[in-house]
Amino acid sequence: MKTAESKPHANSAPMAYPVQGAGLGLRRAMMREEIAPAAVDFLEVAPENWIGVGGRFGRWLREQTERFPFVIHGLSLSIGSPSPLDMDLVRSIKAFMREHGIRCYSEHLSYCSDHGHLYDLLPIPFTEEAVRYVAERIQRVQDALGQRIAMENVSYYAAPGCEMSELEFINAVLNEADCALLLDVNNIYVNGINHGYDPLEFLRGLPGHRIAYAHVAGHYDEAEDLKVDTHGAPVIDPVWQLLGEAYKCYGPIPTLLERDFNLPPMPELLEEVGRIRDIQKHVKQLAPREVSYARDR
Repeated sequence: MKTAESKPHANSAPMAYPVQGAGLGLRRAMMREEIAPAAVDFLEVAPENWIGVGGRFGRWLREQTERFPFVIHGLSLSIGSPSPLDMDLVRSIKAFMREHGIRCYSEHLSYCSDHGHLYDLLPIPFTEEAVRYVAERIQRVQDALGQRIAMENVSYYAAPGCEMSELEFINAVLNEADCALLLDVNNIYVNGINHGYDPLEFLRGLPGHRIAYAHVAGHYDEAEDLKVDTHGAPVIDPVWQLLGEAYKCYGPIPTLLERDFNLPPMPELLEEVGRIRDIQKHVKQLAPREVSYARDR
């Protein structure tokens, strides 16, 4: 990864963030842990894991959404799937957001279903046809929700039928759909290694004015030239460095730590959340963001 000094993106017009600071992905395994608002600025859950959940789990989630700002990160919208959009899911997500005061809904720029759930996030071919197809589906979801959603740049391990680069595809979809970007810094690092591109140059090519918030996470080293995005390990130093470069490009973006399994004790997770804050503090803030996150209607 190059270490040349980053400069603000030429297209980084201001846009309001839905949350601020450093966040943590909330998991049910954390129910016995006390998370202090002084340690974490916002939390994130997958809505599919919580919609319709009652009892002690539902009460616990309500306690957290009353104490913290929340965003949600979906798992099964399958925006690139050949199957019809699950509008029942979209309506359930809209109701869940209203019930809990959710600030932002994000999803993966991928697909995970085709006449049934595939239980993996598969890459969308980087083609003009796919841009139009995916953008139209994103617009339908945004219209149903009455607000923008954020699409995440995903990790992928094969690139079938490409007519353009990953970066060109992401930019084209975001522009065509007029949606926001969930910037996953670890995915940029992982894809850079796996597909042989410079993560910093990729980062600089993204539309900073569309970023809603960011993710950082750990991954698994299958081989020197193969990294697997697992969210099951601590964030490594090159990813922290790339996060710092993102802040130099776009300002101290709200950033969330993802950890899905191999959960360490809460103090260790909060150390990583604290490191996000430390990096944010060392970056000069850009001008205040003024453009509303909500779509015009």
